[in-house]
Amino acid sequence: MAKSLLLVDDSATMRKIILRTLRMAGLDIDNFEEAGDGNEALEKLNAQPADIMLCDINMPGMGGLELVKKVREMDSCNDTKIVMISTESSDDLIESVMADGANGYVTKPFTPESIQKALSPLM
Repeated sequence: MAKSLLLVDDSATMRKIILRTLRMAGLDIDNFEEAGDGNEALEKLNAQPADIMLCDINMPGMGGLELVKKVREMDSCNDTKIVMISTESSDDLIESVMADGANGYVTKPFTPESIQKALSPLM
């Protein structure tokens, strides 16, 4: 079943790379939205909750860690699955964001296989 996806990253180039990687991984995404930071992501989620949110951690304004906490406070996003995609790879950070409500974590650089491995169980 096709899913809706919100991709949150401050780099437009990285968003294009992630989208291309999702297509290469063969994931069934039928509705795709982009946001450049956490504030824009919240606006989009308030207008239309997404099935899956892929989110960077380091962004200007509201970063990914704060965004995860705010999304988990939104009743309309109870079913939204959150997967973090970041260059940050410390075990403490990953454990912290997973405890705050993320459902998966992918470290940059990533491959279509690593994206597929993180997202397939959530689809």
